[in-house]
Amino acid sequence: MKIAVPYENGQVFQHFGHTEQFKIYDVEDGKVTGERTADPAGSGHGALAGFLSGLGVDTLICGGIGAGAQEALAQAGIKLYGGVAGGADEAVRALLAGSLSYSAGVTCGHHEHHGEHGHCGEDKHGCAGNGGHCGG
Repeated sequence: MKIAVPYENGQVFQHFGHTEQFKIYDVEDGKVTGERTADPAGSGHGALAGFLSGLGVDTLICGGIGAGAQEALAQAGIKLYGGVAGGADEAVRALLAGSLSYSAGVTCGHHEHHGEHGHCGEDKHGCAGNGGHCGG
């Protein structure tokens, strides 16, 4: 198993599509056997699933994530645990222990723009009309 977490200052970074770094955890027999960070080097919202898949990632723990990115992850065969906050290492330990609190229906929740059009993932480029803030 290989787990990725959008990562900033030891925490689960809350905007999947804007992450500048992932922490990658190699897991064998339910235990972390290796850790490293990986920089997507500007892969962009739509390419992040491909970037993670290329690293062999099969599981993603994240905070907010748009519908388009969720679909891309599903197509890449990456299992998603969204809506997670707090320490990245703690989240991975909780997942491995079967006690991770996550949201199966997570969406990108940082678009509280009154009167703006669209929600995350409504078009193939991300958040319609909202400047592409989500991982869609």
